Amino acid sequence: MINIHTIKPLDEQAILRSVRKTRCLVSAEEHNYLGGLGESIARTLAQHEPTAQEFIATQDTFGESGTPDQLMAKYKLNAPAIVEAALKAIKRKP
Repeated sequence: MINIHTIKPLDEQAILRSVRKTRCLVSAEEHNYLGGLGESIARTLAQHEPTAQEFIATQDTFGESGTPDQLMAKYKLNAPAIVEAALKAIKRKP
């Protein structure tokens, strides 16, 4: 697990070191998948180390009100969604 706290600058070396060991990746963010962390990581992987990647992010929808737990479940940003994405990425890795 890598805590990527900024998209710019993106810690490309940490990402590349990790995927060279795991051969797959799940990006998880409380942000729209369009133009977010996952796409920045995908660009890095495409340029340097093509790797199976799954995205956990909001799916281009408007936000709503609720408790943090309710919102994480609604937008599939919770542990079960991350596990599901990780299993999909593992199945796709070379």
